[in-house]
Amino acid sequence: MNSYVLKVNGKSVTVNAEEDTPLLWVLRDELKLVGTKFGCGIAQCGACTVHLDGIASRSCVLPVSNCEDFEITTIEGLSNDGTHPVQEAWKTIDVPQCGYCQAGQMMTASSFLKQNPNPNAEEIREAMHGNICRCASYNRIEKAVALAAKKMS
Repeated sequence: MNSYVLKVNGKSVTVNAEEDTPLLWVLRDELKLVGTKFGCGIAQCGACTVHLDGIASRSCVLPVSNCEDFEITTIEGLSNDGTHPVQEAWKTIDVPQCGYCQAGQMMTASSFLKQNPNPNAEEIREAMHGNICRCASYNRIEKAVALAAKKMS
């Protein structure tokens, strides 16, 4: 067991874990930040998406030992009160059905919109295609990303 100092949602925290423990499990089990979900465990579905220095990253395959030098943001840290433009757009469009994938979807969308604040529909679809929604809310997700882009500009 090793100690790691992580910067999560703007706070420095010390965690104890094996070096190959995925960041996902440190966030959920050690830090009780359960908004980040386990989906596939192989970085294919996007449910575990967090930001590392603002870049959408799949936490299920990131060893905690590689994360000390990054600012880690989870869905809980996207905004203090759920008013990030992406979160607001999700509510306005009523995106979630079961809701399981939505934190990862929003984390992917918010990172994408930082990089491309004025995307067209094709760019939105391309950016979001790696996040799986088993309820098939893809049309609403696309609309919400477009709405968030308008709110952020």
